[in-house]
Amino acid sequence: MSYIQKGTVAFRKTNVALFFAGFCTFAIMYSTQPLLPEFSREFHISPAVASLSLSVTTIALAVSMLFVGSLSEVKGRKPLMIFSLLAASLLAVLTAFVPNYHFLLILRVLQGLALAGLPAVAMAYLSEEIEPASLGIAMGLYISGNSVGGMSGRIIIGMLSDYFNWRVALGSIGILSILASFLFWYLLPESKHFQPRSFDIGKLLKSMANHLKDPGLLCLYGIGFFLMGSFVTLFNYIGYQLLAPPYSLSQTIVGWIFVIYIVGTFSSTWMGRLADIHGRRQMLWVALLIMATGAGITLSTPLVLKILGIAIFTFGFFGSHSLASSWVAHRAIHDKAQASSLYLFFYYAGSSIGGTAGGTLWSAFGWGGVISIILGFLLLALFLSILLNSITPDINR
Repeated sequence: MSYIQKGTVAFRKTNVALFFAGFCTFAIMYSTQPLLPEFSREFHISPAVASLSLSVTTIALAVSMLFVGSLSEVKGRKPLMIFSLLAASLLAVLTAFVPNYHFLLILRVLQGLALAGLPAVAMAYLSEEIEPASLGIAMGLYISGNSVGGMSGRIIIGMLSDYFNWRVALGSIGILSILASFLFWYLLPESKHFQPRSFDIGKLLKSMANHLKDPGLLCLYGIGFFLMGSFVTLFNYIGYQLLAPPYSLSQTIVGWIFVIYIVGTFSSTWMGRLADIHGRRQMLWVALLIMATGAGITLSTPLVLKILGIAIFTFGFFGSHSLASSWVAHRAIHDKAQASSLYLFFYYAGSSIGGTAGGTLWSAFGWGGVISIILGFLLLALFLSILLNSITPDINR
């Protein structure tokens, strides 16, 4: 059976389908992030408790992703992805009708469990069905759908919550995601190269244990944890500061700040090319320094400088994440998919733990407290990168 080739109708359908899938996944996952101040106000909860609406989703996703990829080996790629998208979309609609914050958290946990089926399986589907020469562009388009979904979902949420309320905003994201899910179902070609295998939990756990015994991979997993922890912490609480005096911005304008994510599309590829020349270690240090510089600039009062700092911080984050995640694939000599799954587990665990911990410092010390935990995370990431180099200096390039 032939593979899907670039320039064919099947290739275009596959790319469009997975673009919609990536859009759906990340629009739903991060839909509550711009709404944290609204939750604090309506439910009379602290910023740290409000941040749980995102943290419980990402930690549920992190745990599920460790096992869902292996489950798809039994059930098939496309059926699991369809179930994942439709279940998460229906749950997104239900979040608009929750009677209290506790019910919202329960639905958000279920969303995290459901959403894991897409990122854990999509890349496996592409690697099986797309011809090797066209795989790079197909992967790139799928990842662009992820970033566009995460960015535009936040913008849509901000605008709709401003003009209507947060319930309308979350419900609208759910309805859009249901439509996108059916388009995905219709457009994505059936698997032709998938070979079902039995689910061996013992083999899976042994593979994970072997990766966790590797000190180099442990350093990379820790770097992913601290990178995502610092990134989510900044974007969780910047809305609280910008909605309050002296800025008093609207939810719409705060939502549009997420368009800064576009700089990440450039930095991840640019730093990847520089790493091929100068080595991963040096470029990771540069990227961490850029993040720390951007975080420091956000302490400035003028709005223009604050937004500039956010852009610089975002630029450094996407570059750092790109370097660390590719380093995992380079470091792992067997079961690379499981090694990457463990990286994503620590990555999203950092989002959950760091994102919520930052709320405590925000309540106690304001924006200076948020930046202090971010700089602490970045220093720990730098320490781990130095330790990684001392363990295996031959993998710098």
